[in-house]
Amino acid sequence: MTREAPTGDVDEARLEVGKPKGWAAGIPGVAVSLARGVEQMGPVRTARTLRLLNQRDGFDCPGCAWPEPRQIDGEKRKLAEFCENGAKAVAEEATKRRVGREFFAAHPVSGLAERTDYWLGQQGRLTEPMVLREGASHYEPISWDDAFGLIADELRGLASPDEAIFYTSGRTSNEAAFVYQLLVRAYGTNNLPDCSNMCHESSGAALSATTGIGKGSVSLADLHQADLIVVVGQNPGTNHPRMLSALEQAKGNGAKVVAVNPLPEAGLMRFKNPQNVRGVVGKGTPLADEFAQIRLGGDLALFQAVGHLLLEWEDAAPGSIVDREFVEKSTHGFEDWAKQLREIDWPETEKATGLAREQIERIARMIATSERTIYCWAMGLTQHKHAVPTIAEVVNLALARGMIGKPGAGLCPVRGHSNVQGDRTMGVWEKMPERFMDALEAEFGISVPRKHGWDTVDSIRAMLEGRGKVFFAMGGNFASATPDSDRTADALRSCSLTVHVSTKLNRSHVVPGRTALILPTLGRTERDEQESGRQFVTVEDSMSQVHASRGRLAPASDELLSEVAIVCRLAERLLGADHPVPWRSFEKNYDLIRDRIAAVVPGCHDYNRRVREPDGFVLPHAPRDSREFTGTATGKGTFTVSELEYPEVPEGRLLLQTLRSHDQYNTTIYGLSDRYRGIEDGRRVVFVHPDDLAALGVADGEIVDLVSEWRDGDRRAPSFRAVAYPTARGCAAAYFPEANALVPLDSVAEKSNTPVSKAVVIRLEPHHHG
Repeated sequence: MTREAPTGDVDEARLEVGKPKGWAAGIPGVAVSLARGVEQMGPVRTARTLRLLNQRDGFDCPGCAWPEPRQIDGEKRKLAEFCENGAKAVAEEATKRRVGREFFAAHPVSGLAERTDYWLGQQGRLTEPMVLREGASHYEPISWDDAFGLIADELRGLASPDEAIFYTSGRTSNEAAFVYQLLVRAYGTNNLPDCSNMCHESSGAALSATTGIGKGSVSLADLHQADLIVVVGQNPGTNHPRMLSALEQAKGNGAKVVAVNPLPEAGLMRFKNPQNVRGVVGKGTPLADEFAQIRLGGDLALFQAVGHLLLEWEDAAPGSIVDREFVEKSTHGFEDWAKQLREIDWPETEKATGLAREQIERIARMIATSERTIYCWAMGLTQHKHAVPTIAEVVNLALARGMIGKPGAGLCPVRGHSNVQGDRTMGVWEKMPERFMDALEAEFGISVPRKHGWDTVDSIRAMLEGRGKVFFAMGGNFASATPDSDRTADALRSCSLTVHVSTKLNRSHVVPGRTALILPTLGRTERDEQESGRQFVTVEDSMSQVHASRGRLAPASDELLSEVAIVCRLAERLLGADHPVPWRSFEKNYDLIRDRIAAVVPGCHDYNRRVREPDGFVLPHAPRDSREFTGTATGKGTFTVSELEYPEVPEGRLLLQTLRSHDQYNTTIYGLSDRYRGIEDGRRVVFVHPDDLAALGVADGEIVDLVSEWRDGDRRAPSFRAVAYPTARGCAAAYFPEANALVPLDSVAEKSNTPVSKAVVIRLEPHHHG
């Protein structure tokens, strides 16, 4: 495998295409993990860092939000409690490479804007605050004090606080997220978009309406106890590889696995666990007992068909399928749901799903006979126009079979980013409930706005229209994470000020407002020393476990501030030293923040004591804990009636989904190897079924432009290599952020406003140079 040096950039002419793999992990995963660590950190730092990753006395992985085993469940953590991509994430953050004032002096912003996301990220850690002044060509150093003054003056000069937008990434700690939302609301706005808006917002909307809480209802121990695990629209082998270990353990306990996905993802086919002999010298563990290669957007039709079959079998043998006691006692709307699904159109179902009726019946029979079923899903469900009703249909199946609130069963939206769930718990949301606002006001003696703010899509629209004038990002890479790349860039450039709190250089820094600031911060791996001593932070994993994270490495620069310190110093500068919130004390001692979290956030009582327990504590979840659904409108688990919907694609067009390479995490590009899909040394590829390529008259390996079609016009992403690949017929796939330019800003999911990144109508056109 070859990789570009950090001083070079991607040469797509070197791209090589091989055969996709039929299995994941194994020795190559270990080798790549170690190689990337040594390359970025050196051998000693690699050994020292990886041994602390996801350990109780160490730091939480800055990658995905997959949980660790808990003592209370009788489970032990492994010596290497991390995956390949977790090791890559740590290597990226703990790298010895540095980006200082000399780098910025040598590179004008216009030149940096021509570089790829991979090149930008490979340059290293940011070391001091930088400013791009209006009309300037280069970033230059600025003191922290002057930076805070610049931001405060700009915010105070706005006609309304609602002209400012405060974005958040999922890597922010609970403590930083809490003080951040407190600053924003004390300033006077609820414009708090976050990365959830682009991923699991649809899950939150569907689950809140049907179960009363927008989170999953299972623990890691539940997965190990399940009879059946249905994995939908998810690629755990790349996005959260430690889930493969959980699936392997479940299989060893007798579980079956159904994989529903347009692509045959290697991790769901066979897993070679590098931590046991079978994974090293054997063939590994086959995972998927049934692989349903569904057409993009056909999941709602599939789950409705399964529901139809369950009801049909229940009618033939009453009480054999539906958990009547649970349904009658704890749910609402069953009869309306059943009435709708008594009859379905099987030809239309087969058209929507691309699946044969016989396979759907096999899957339905597995669901009907399982006593403990868990439904897992990710972006393959959430980023569709009809995402919310699709997830609600999953809930319908779980409710009908009584699969919520019992061991080994439940709902499992797999969050893709460390602490993205914790940020929302801490109040980072543009429409937090009134009880949260009441608690903030009572605890701090301040007034907070009640008008709902803008989410991500609405924030971009507001910036484009001149209503959003200051953009502040606490982490993340907004320019690359968002849809409609050109319009997003125009939106950011229209701002009077853009501010990015970051660890590394990224695309957002090179699409600046008229004035732009880069504020360098500590990473998850680094020591956080404050006036009261060394601090730790807390995070919430995908299964509602809140636990501590303690950075151990020396900071990349003496100039770095923690996210908490950045927020608190800005707040004091903006709101004044006599503000009722004790910002300076919060910066000195994070225990004081946690005391206030305990007073404000439901389920966080006695926070400081409980988070110091070996595994922290689990937040309450009424449906999981007591089979109560107190948060719904009816006070019961709610069945949902939804009309069948699926994407219709014109003749000669394909339905595109954006996805990650195995060598990236979210917008961070670790390298140029997607070895499970057979791609090396490049990223601008589009995966298309060979029969579709033939029908479109496109040769395998031909360079094409991808053109998306939307009601406001076409969008073009040039120069992609067409790769014949065994995806579902009529469907295509390409990596983001390269393909984000094709996702229209106004193409969003109903109810959640999430960009529809998994169902983009495209055509392939020959690429013309120049």
